Amino acid sequence: MAVRSATPPDLLDAGERTLARFGYHGATAERIAAEAGISRVTLHRRGITKDTIVAELAERATEGYRRALWPALTGNGSGAERLTAALAALCEQADEHLELLIALRSQTDALFHDPGAEPLTRSVFTEPLERLLRDGAQDGSLRPVDYADMATVLFNLVGWTYLHLRSAHGWPPERARRHLLDVALNGLRPPEGAP
Repeated sequence: MAVRSATPPDLLDAGERTLARFGYHGATAERIAAEAGISRVTLHRRGITKDTIVAELAERATEGYRRALWPALTGNGSGAERLTAALAALCEQADEHLELLIALRSQTDALFHDPGAEPLTRSVFTEPLERLLRDGAQDGSLRPVDYADMATVLFNLVGWTYLHLRSAHGWPPERARRHLLDVALNGLRPPEGAP
């Protein structure tokens, strides 16, 4: 279930534009307020900080990811076909939030990892992929693997490599997605002639 934002959508949008323009460290409350056409004092009176905006933008992006993967989780087709759709949706979500992810690259540990002795990628990002890997192994369209580990590898391989190819190399979405999914999925398909 989506969490309702305490920050008005137009202010979140201003925060996202400011992060895209100045990066995480340069996106000050003053710059966010100026982008929104309000004063810094107004932000302060509303109890809204840069960290509040970043947290709500991260939650908005996380909810978008959940919605985008839902059709792959509930749709028809083999596990491999549905995993392909899920990884394509991951790429689409990276595009939708490309500037935010680039700006927050230095803050990703807090956004994407649970704290602990071995910081793990948050389950909200990996559990859908883990389920599809299991489904694919069960129907024979994917080979059996350590599902939790492979889901973590896939999320990071596809998500962060896609972001890098789009932002640092300037690849168009289709090119980055096609090559990444080919590498990711061909390593998971069972060998030819395998039962």
